[in-house]
Amino acid sequence: MTIHPTLHPLASPLSVPARPELTGGRRIGVLLSHGFTGQPASIKPWGEALAEHGYGVEVPRLPGHGTTWQDCNTTTWEDWYAELSRVFADLRRTHDAVVIGGLSMGGALTLRLAADHGDAVAGVVVVNPAVATGRKDVKLLPVLKHVLGSFPGIANDIKKPGVEEHGYTRTPLRAAHSMFRAWPGLVADLPRVTAPLLYLRSTVDHVVDDLTQPLVVSGVSSRDVTEVSLPESYHVATLDNDLPTIIEETAAFVKRVTAA
Repeated sequence: MTIHPTLHPLASPLSVPARPELTGGRRIGVLLSHGFTGQPASIKPWGEALAEHGYGVEVPRLPGHGTTWQDCNTTTWEDWYAELSRVFADLRRTHDAVVIGGLSMGGALTLRLAADHGDAVAGVVVVNPAVATGRKDVKLLPVLKHVLGSFPGIANDIKKPGVEEHGYTRTPLRAAHSMFRAWPGLVADLPRVTAPLLYLRSTVDHVVDDLTQPLVVSGVSSRDVTEVSLPESYHVATLDNDLPTIIEETAAFVKRVTAA
């Protein structure tokens, strides 16, 4: 495997095999995706905790992430989705049931997977997902991306003192435009999401605004939707004060939706 010369030391994927002896003899897989300009380190504590319950956990590194923002600008939503789809297909082949989840853009990517794969998805967990924004400068991206390479970064929206997300300090505009262009199609396809949904949302989020939550909750066709508030965390809740709540709620959800 070729290692990118500027790969961040914490950007390696997480891959933990299932332990069916802890899950009633069934092999349960969990796929988790990090967010835009982030990397696996931002959700590894979440994944590692779920692995302790016996679940086979995969946290891939999305293309263009964990290296440089310039590298990210050479990738698109389609590249990120293709990587998640590849890992999801592997999990489906080797596990009895698979739950998917993600933080921020990772939540949007997993909703896309759920819309595209129907009953193959046992459940979906999203933490502060993003499928819409009220930011007016987004409308200028088709032009700005040709003039400017990046904007100031969005990393480290964390309430807990001294915690580092290790995301990019700049937001790559070509890559960002690719993400924003994918959102309308995803929102239109949300009715195809029929799997149980666990929606974890920070009370205060300086990255994702209030438009996404009603679109997702009212848009999916799933009759099993659980919303949980995270009052002590900002956007990167998977590294923040409410991480124990995220772990507890996710573990209980995975156990419930994958029960034989």
